[in-house]
Amino acid sequence: MSLKKSNKYSYIQGKQITDVDTGTRFYDFQGMRLPSVTTVLAKTKNQSYLTAWKNKVGHEKAESIKNLSSKRGTAMHKFLESHIQGVGYDDLTPIGCEAKPMAQKIIEMGLTPISEYHGSEVMLHYPGLYAGSTDLVCTHNGLETIVDFKQSNRAKREEWIEDYYIQIAAYAMAHDAYYGSTIQQGVIMVCTPDLYYQEFKCSGAELKKWKHKFLRRLDHYHELIHDEKEIANIDMTELLEKFEKDGK
Repeated sequence: MSLKKSNKYSYIQGKQITDVDTGTRFYDFQGMRLPSVTTVLAKTKNQSYLTAWKNKVGHEKAESIKNLSSKRGTAMHKFLESHIQGVGYDDLTPIGCEAKPMAQKIIEMGLTPISEYHGSEVMLHYPGLYAGSTDLVCTHNGLETIVDFKQSNRAKREEWIEDYYIQIAAYAMAHDAYYGSTIQQGVIMVCTPDLYYQEFKCSGAELKKWKHKFLRRLDHYHELIHDEKEIANIDMTELLEKFEKDGK
């Protein structure tokens, strides 16, 4: 059974652009090219753990694991998107057969508290600064919420998923900035291939903390990609100061 659709927000669509040379993802909103949230996080991430893992398992095997995980995650998202929108869909490939029960576990365990959804696979942007696509904007346990679906090869520890929190905080901030909303909560729903489900939430002061961390990462990104900073029409120092002052 699909989720109840709310038309509270009239979402606008941007255009997703991938740089063929670097694989970097951007969005074009109303003629302005904005870096994606995932690009900002990837460019400013501490890569030491990932490098150590690649060296341990071997680069070829690491790439194979990464590609399989990516395909499985894409398939799982497609099942979830189809369920939410009430569209018939199936995938009988080996990847699809692995991803389908993972999606069903998230539907069973994660989507139950959702009374209605505002948008699925929603493109969001903070004018002049950044953009991205969030999996779900909904009302979850009475709170306006950003939801992110994740597949994982093994159970997650909270200290491993800082960038997941930062990602949903960035989407919440963009939604509030453009649509005048007050997103109160972020929920990360994770499932492993052996159908172990985990849920991580943040709200209130904690959500504000992750927003602030994203702004710091965005500022760092602009320092790394100096020419991007030249075209950004919002001063990051001014925004950080405003964020500290009014708590938004």
